[in-house]
Amino acid sequence: MRQVIIIGSGPAGYTAAIYAARANFKPLVIASSVEAGGELMNTTEVENFPGFPEGIMGPELMMKMQEQAEKFGAEILMDDVVSVELAGEIKRVTTGGGQTFEALSVIFATGSANRKLGLPDEDRLSGHGVSWCATCDGFFFRQKTVAIVGGGDSAMEEANFLTRFADKVYVIHRSETLRASKIMQDRALANPKIEFLWNSTIESLNGAEALTGVTIKNTVTGDLSEVELQGLFIAIGNDPRTQLIHGQLDLAPEGTVAVEGRTSKTNLTGVFAAGDVVDPTYRQAVTAAASGTVAALDAEHYLQSLPAELLAQAENN
Repeated sequence: MRQVIIIGSGPAGYTAAIYAARANFKPLVIASSVEAGGELMNTTEVENFPGFPEGIMGPELMMKMQEQAEKFGAEILMDDVVSVELAGEIKRVTTGGGQTFEALSVIFATGSANRKLGLPDEDRLSGHGVSWCATCDGFFFRQKTVAIVGGGDSAMEEANFLTRFADKVYVIHRSETLRASKIMQDRALANPKIEFLWNSTIESLNGAEALTGVTIKNTVTGDLSEVELQGLFIAIGNDPRTQLIHGQLDLAPEGTVAVEGRTSKTNLTGVFAAGDVVDPTYRQAVTAAASGTVAALDAEHYLQSLPAELLAQAENN
């Protein structure tokens, strides 16, 4: 039996592992077989993570976090969790490899997945002109033409942000009304660098090695047209990865795992949540890392409250 199992391996999961390992809890991190490192594995240069003034590639940052966690004694397992039993004093976590692990506490840090357009070349061109994070990648499109897909606050915020770098920013929206708040709409509509392509959906992404443009369809007339672009930012929302815990952990109205105030405590004793899976608003690597710290400290306090004989049983495994 383990003292702590951490499900997920993005900034939240690895930071929780660093703290838990330094507290000598010997955490097991189940990192995923195909998505280890989280969304930053799909990001190019990260320039806004503290401590890296020259920037750092997303995969390299996650590799360093993993190495740091392992240095202090965390065990990393590259497998996928397929089921969890979180009620009761002893938690059980089963992986796709057929192993079942028991633990006194679990930190759930599975992150969120950006919604995709569902187009054939979307994954192929990811990191080659197609992005889901303007604050991460906007700098690389200085004096370029880019587009944002979406009509909510996030899309308007990212469109305005991109005008700091790009010469031209299109907003491609499927209707002629926006979901964004009035203040966000007004800012975007007043920005001379932003042009709205109303009643439009993207039919295809164009480009061999990198994005060169998109084909859009007018939802009213059905007409197709080509738009030349060097960058496309998709801002149609994201979904927290909560499938594993449906029916066990309470969810917030936004669909994220519900936690108590600023803590990481869920509705089940000994189960904690951190990172994008609890955060529908900020979704930054640094805020996820901070959230992982909170979860590890909450787990530490919980473990220290358990009967000595139970804790010793886990320590001896």
